[in-house]
Amino acid sequence: DTKVTEGGLNVTLTIRLLMHGKVKHFLLPQQWPVYCASVQLPGARINISEGSCPERIVTITGPTDAIFKAFSMIALKFEEDINTSMTNSTVTSKPPVTLRLVVPASQCGSLIGKGGSKIKEIRESTGAQVQVAGDMLPNSTERAVTISGTPDAIIQCVKQICVVMLESPPKGATIPYRPKPASAPIIFAGGQAFTIQGQYAIPHPDLTKLHQLAMQHPPFTPLGQTTPGFPGLDATTPTSSHELTIPNDLIGCIIGRQGSKINEIRQMSGAQIKIANATEGSAERQVTITGSPANISLAQYLINAR
Repeated sequence: DTKVTEGGLNVTLTIRLLMHGKVKHFLLPQQWPVYCASVQLPGARINISEGSCPERIVTITGPTDAIFKAFSMIALKFEEDINTSMTNSTVTSKPPVTLRLVVPASQCGSLIGKGGSKIKEIRESTGAQVQVAGDMLPNSTERAVTISGTPDAIIQCVKQICVVMLESPPKGATIPYRPKPASAPIIFAGGQAFTIQGQYAIPHPDLTKLHQLAMQHPPFTPLGQTTPGFPGLDATTPTSSHELTIPNDLIGCIIGRQGSKINEIRQMSGAQIKIANATEGSAERQVTITGSPANISLAQYLINAR
């Protein structure tokens, strides 16, 4: 691209892409070198984070022209998947291709611009939709930047984002976002808790103790509070949040009469559970669970059981 080369972008960059859910076959590490060679990506290095997580980080490092070609490949493959999924679907409107970049928070101000001027300019000049997340990704100093549109619009948008990143380097140290492995499903049987790993049920002593305490001493004081009656529970356990959606026609059995069931789940799990208000036109409600990993896992189990 002559304009890009003349604009001084013939440098080496590292761009991080966040994938959620299954990473398609074209992103498997062993196939990347072959695929990249077929479109001549000299000097591009592509790394994919560990595979047992629901999210994967795809890191692309190399000359800007190689990065743009790589994003072009990814966007076209995503569009191909969308077209395939619509073949036997009753959906008439085609969804846009959507990618999520991971950008140091210190660079997001430049990307947004004063009063949102820069991000508005990028949207208008490329035709892509661009959204910068307000919060940083967990345990990091990075934020997600979501780009939606046609493959061509996405490529033009990525080029403009690269210009901003070159003009405004990160300030200070960046703590990169590292996806965490997915929580294994949990079942309770015979007074013990088990996590499901493949075809096997593995005993989980910490959750067994939590479950037994909950059954023996209702109401149960949430974890994270100093509770003399329950020795061994660590009040310093780091907390996190997990979101899930529940269909409107099932939310009643989760809440119970006058909130009795949701309060019971809060007490037994020790998690904070917030149910968003109903949104007009939406068939689902957003539920946010906050607590330690054990809190969240037990709350998820109890919600699924309801």
